[in-house]
Amino acid sequence: MDWDNLRYFLELSRAGKLTAAARRLGVDHTTVARRVQALEKSLDAQLFLRGTAGYSLTEAGRDLLPQAEAMESAFSAIEQAKAEHSDTLSGQVRIGVTEGYGSLVLAPQLAELTQRYPHLGIDLLAVPRMVHLSRHEADIVITLERPERGPFIITKLSDYVLRLYASAGYLAQHAPIQSREDLREHAFVSYIEDLLYSKELFYLDEIGRPRHVALRSTSIIAQQQACAAGAGIAILPSFAADTDPRLQPVLGEQVEFTRTFWMLMPIELKDIARMKTTWNFLREMAAANQGRLLGRQPG
Repeated sequence: MDWDNLRYFLELSRAGKLTAAARRLGVDHTTVARRVQALEKSLDAQLFLRGTAGYSLTEAGRDLLPQAEAMESAFSAIEQAKAEHSDTLSGQVRIGVTEGYGSLVLAPQLAELTQRYPHLGIDLLAVPRMVHLSRHEADIVITLERPERGPFIITKLSDYVLRLYASAGYLAQHAPIQSREDLREHAFVSYIEDLLYSKELFYLDEIGRPRHVALRSTSIIAQQQACAAGAGIAILPSFAADTDPRLQPVLGEQVEFTRTFWMLMPIELKDIARMKTTWNFLREMAAANQGRLLGRQPG
């Protein structure tokens, strides 16, 4: 029996769709179909039923699944040991992450990972929305909310701090800010609240809602750019704003918000060498950058 065909069987059983399985394997969806058909022919058994929602296992497929998973675990242990002592780790890993952290912190860090493992491919989804593991949009997700349930490996990646910032030009042209009460008369840059994807992004109510929000955006990077151009005061991650010379803190640590990044991965991916290596790298990078994430030092 061809082990490669079993790999395609496993990915399709987990993803439920040819396109999602193909992405994880780094091949075309027709290759997945051809490999599964070859396996079915070698076993003289139908392993999947195809429906409108995707592919589901037949009884023969369910019988094969635990045996294939055992073979995968054994193979992954060998592959992981080899990867730890060489640069031969290969395959594709897709990471879904919040826009600010993904674009400003993670993207440059991942360059080190790809240099360490030249045959490893990384897809970085740094987007201002929720990336769903259940829809197979990514292999690893860094999110603001810890799921209450699901077949996931979950770890707290890091806390991070947000503070108030404004441009020097804005501060020079408007009334001085000496206390929280003064904030109500100032213009703010913030999110479009009816399009927020997480309750963790509702900040304004925590400081007393200002009278005027001058500019709203779904993008935290767009908010930072508008704030730096003088549109108003913005609540920004310190890991982003502290390194922007156009911005100045407002009220310093008097007004501070703490949020948490959670990292998730489907349980069935935890023993795959490229996933485990990427997961551990993301944890190491977060630990090494605690000062920046908590607003204690520039990154």
